[in-house]
Amino acid sequence: MNLKTLSALAVVTSLASASSALAQDAAAGKTSFNKCLACHAIGEGAKNKVGPELNGLDGRHSGSAPDYNYSDANKNSGITWNKETFLEYIKDPKAKIPGTKMAFAGIKNENEANNLWAYVSSFDKDGKQK
Repeated sequence: MNLKTLSALAVVTSLASASSALAQDAAAGKTSFNKCLACHAIGEGAKNKVGPELNGLDGRHSGSAPDYNYSDANKNSGITWNKETFLEYIKDPKAKIPGTKMAFAGIKNENEANNLWAYVSSFDKDGKQK
């Protein structure tokens, strides 16, 4: 094989591996989401529970899920959810938003938190996976 062919093959292989890694992260995140299921729902037909439904979380303003009674701390936090903010929050919710109603100790493991974000952020506002 010549150098151009090898280079192209390397790029294609890298892209396939990256795509596969993302799928694995979301799959692992789905397992981690079991910790959230007692309070949160996600996916088509998700409804608010003790906590708000999490469809379309990426880019959503904190305290804005319809028909959920948020704490003032959450409504007034000024947060727009994205990966960075979520990863800070999920480590210690009460430290990120003092006064939040969320009674969860957090997920300290960075890999698990990243996998959870991969899963949660894969749902659009209608609960369909992107």
